[in-house]
Amino acid sequence: MTESSESGAAPVTAGARDYRLLVPREWFRIDLTQDRWRRQLKTFVEKQADGRQVPAELTRNVWATLRNTAEAGRARGAMEFYLLTLSRNGGLPASLLVSLMPPGERPADPEAFAAWIEVREGAGREAGVVDLPAGRAVRIAGSTSLDLHVVLPGGTGYLTLSFSAPVVGMSGPMLRLCEAIASSLHWVV
Repeated sequence: MTESSESGAAPVTAGARDYRLLVPREWFRIDLTQDRWRRQLKTFVEKQADGRQVPAELTRNVWATLRNTAEAGRARGAMEFYLLTLSRNGGLPASLLVSLMPPGERPADPEAFAAWIEVREGAGREAGVVDLPAGRAVRIAGSTSLDLHVVLPGGTGYLTLSFSAPVVGMSGPMLRLCEAIASSLHWVV
């Protein structure tokens, strides 16, 4: 694993100016705070299809899905988008979307936030509170996704790590990898 550079986003809080996260070298990083993110995403999709017999329609669908994910994430405070292709046929990659959730969008107390998610999400996903080295986090697990909302220093919102593994699912080695990445999170003061 390599340590990603500082996010380059606006200061996280008065208690921490940024965060660091260890992400394996195989994961392609896209900086969503820069205007060139679409070009970076297009490069990723083209590299995954290059040298393989991937139908053009599948490549277009993957590009559109990832672009829509990035755009929706940016609208909700996403700063970084990491992608890992596990599929040999050019299908959707495993991903990590890192977002900043300012205070007021969700309950500030992690237990209240987890309870709110349980009511809102229903039986499809399991919510609870866990302790990570970076602090308390609301953990929401589904069959192909894992979201961790880590309380920012000073309780001024959440840093959200949204993992998705549409091909292999969120279990076994993929789940352990995602939890290891989340456990590597630390604050830069």
